[in-house]
Amino acid sequence: MAVFETTRPLAHGISFGERLSNIAHTLFGTLAAWNDARVTRNALSKLTDRELDDIGLTRADIEAMM
Repeated sequence: MAVFETTRPLAHGISFGERLSNIAHTLFGTLAAWNDARVTRNALSKLTDRELDDIGLTRADIEAMM
């Protein structure tokens, strides 16, 4: 009688679902950080030079944010 093994050991103990979840978590985290930076840059760009000076920033500082 032949035996057919249908299971495989996990790569480094992480299942495919866990790897997929980690990728999705990283992707959404990256997108959220990008969006937060974008919103911050837009808000700071609307401030006057005087208001920026009050918080210790210049227009060049805003442009340097990435």
